[in-house]
Amino acid sequence: MTTSARLLQPGTLWSTVVTRSTQALACGALRPIETVQTVLDDGGVRFVVRQVSSLTRKPVIESSSPRPSADPFLPYDSDLFLANLSSTHVALLNKFNVLDHHLLIVTRAFESQEALVDFDDFAAWFACLTEFNALGFYNGGREAGASQPHKHMQVVPLPLGDAGLSLPIAPLLEAARFDGPIGRLPGFPFEHAFARLTPGPLEQAAAQALERYRMLLDAVGVASLIVEGRAHQGAPYNLLLTPRWMLLVPRSSEDAAGISVNSLGFAGSFFVKNAEQLAVLRRIGPMTMLRRVGLPRRGT
Repeated sequence: MTTSARLLQPGTLWSTVVTRSTQALACGALRPIETVQTVLDDGGVRFVVRQVSSLTRKPVIESSSPRPSADPFLPYDSDLFLANLSSTHVALLNKFNVLDHHLLIVTRAFESQEALVDFDDFAAWFACLTEFNALGFYNGGREAGASQPHKHMQVVPLPLGDAGLSLPIAPLLEAARFDGPIGRLPGFPFEHAFARLTPGPLEQAAAQALERYRMLLDAVGVASLIVEGRAHQGAPYNLLLTPRWMLLVPRSSEDAAGISVNSLGFAGSFFVKNAEQLAVLRRIGPMTMLRRVGLPRRGT
């Protein structure tokens, strides 16, 4: 293990995140993207929209190679290091963060972002999600909003904004309708699948999440492919995760009307580059934007 062989001690992650964020800001390792917040009500969701003023500072990898020439996680910046989570994963601060205290859970060795999430991934993810009130998300491939091809899950603290609710889509989750363990949200006009989870010990939680994840992939028709002996996604998708539920949305495109959408869009949080994009989002409507980047809902 790098930096320190000691694994994350329960109950210490949040204080570490706060302290390390202050240090990383002071030395210039952390470069927050300044935003202005707006609220747009649509489809029973109070969407939080951040207008980004410095998105161009974030580098975009254009290479289609599965192993980029410049992998920001190999090696990772030691000033952004938070904790060793396991023999396979570390927790880092997100260098170009829009939300404060944004974490990345990164594989130590290179794995493709299009490889399916596995037990070790979920175990590392839950080690962070159980430390404070937070939302986990995963962008399965570039068409789902992934900007780095090195496998990484993400965690952001709740609430997502100043709109009142901790999570904007909370009213839709409460209205979920189930057929067995798999549910649907009546308010989502695009294909998706939802599952409840039972909080428990780390290994138990990770095993249950892995089982539900595979069921959700099957429910929305995302097949798996074997690439170099490992299971990979057959199509792009977004995944949202908390210790109590999981939501998976298959994708048709990375953007609509020039506005990029990642997993947080389906949680009710959008990012736009400028006032022009905000005007477009206001005119089209956030829920319609999500429908355009998703797939038609089955049976409709």
